Amino acid sequence: MFATVDPLTGGLIWEVQGQKEKEQKEKTKVKYVEIKDVNVQFNPRPSRLSLEEKIKLLEPIGEELIHKDELINLLKNKTFPICYDGFEPSGRMHIAQGLLRALNVNRLVDAGCIFIFWVADWFALLNNKMGGDLNKIKNVGRYFIEVWKAAGMKMHNVKFLWASDEINKRPNDYWLRVLDLARKFNVSRIKRCGQIMGRNDDEQDDKMAVAQLFYPCMQCNDIFFLEADICQLGMDQRKVNMLAREYADKSTDAYKPIIMSHHMMMGLLEGQAKMSKSDLNSAIFMEDSAEDVKRKIKCAYCPPQITKDNPVLDYTKEIIFGWRNKLQILRKPENGGDKEYTTYAELEADFVSGALHPGDLKPAVTQVLNELIQPVRDHFAKDPEARALLQEIRSYQVTK
Repeated sequence: MFATVDPLTGGLIWEVQGQKEKEQKEKTKVKYVEIKDVNVQFNPRPSRLSLEEKIKLLEPIGEELIHKDELINLLKNKTFPICYDGFEPSGRMHIAQGLLRALNVNRLVDAGCIFIFWVADWFALLNNKMGGDLNKIKNVGRYFIEVWKAAGMKMHNVKFLWASDEINKRPNDYWLRVLDLARKFNVSRIKRCGQIMGRNDDEQDDKMAVAQLFYPCMQCNDIFFLEADICQLGMDQRKVNMLAREYADKSTDAYKPIIMSHHMMMGLLEGQAKMSKSDLNSAIFMEDSAEDVKRKIKCAYCPPQITKDNPVLDYTKEIIFGWRNKLQILRKPENGGDKEYTTYAELEADFVSGALHPGDLKPAVTQVLNELIQPVRDHFAKDPEARALLQEIRSYQVTK
């Protein structure tokens, strides 16, 4: 028998003991699901819409748009504007990430844009998602892509790029600008971007990891590294996108990206300004069963005649009328009879007046949501690889 030195403890590991430890590590190691060519459908097509039609199509995306005149000029002069969104692979996907994201991407694709998804695996590692296990992170990234494909995202103008792969292809280009960004802004300005990592202001103290200072500089640089014309992310990412515009004023070779920030959907329970993956009742997930959807909507906060902080109305406006442009309410004659709404404004007016009751709205919302996510359920039920991937993802513990 012979022994080796344990690099962590300095003690001796005998051959038999070392073999057992090695076997145990292999047994518990997370397997990385090999990814096929996720961009096999990428084949860019230009838009046939007029400039006016493109603007009308894109305006609903942005809860905030900086700036409309810049967007008009871009669409007028570039056949394939580049849009980007970076996402941390972390846990299961809720419908804001699934249905709302697919809806907005399809609008941009129809306007002739190429949409680049930056699969931010290294960023998830920096933010300690999935316990910092890179194999888990990559598996979740694959799961996200599978969901979007099944949900009806128009893939011909969509490209997925893995941050770890792309940065390693051009490390000098990437890291030099990250260093330049770090030089041009102070710690206070960078810490103000903490919201992009899902961190509250209260968490930005001396206990924060240094990695969380790297993160905003890296995300800001992604915009220039990918040569993105439009940053199409949520309102929670606004601060780092504005940092990119500020950096352009301080740099001789950077341009100001257009910022198109979409609405952040509420959690289903009272007082939840944002959906939470760690609270399974806070959101509907893209492969939830029909029974799950029915139960969650039935229990959702939806006070009669109140629109403020009402998540059921939020779902109705952002998702139902985004995908369908109509909603059929089925009621008994004594409750007003059936009615079809073709605009959200009309539905909201009836809700405020009391003509539409939550008890009638909720079943209608449930039915449409189930119809919209049924293709995703079918994909994960019928495709063996997708089914195995989902089972793997469900075994992971979600970390903040």
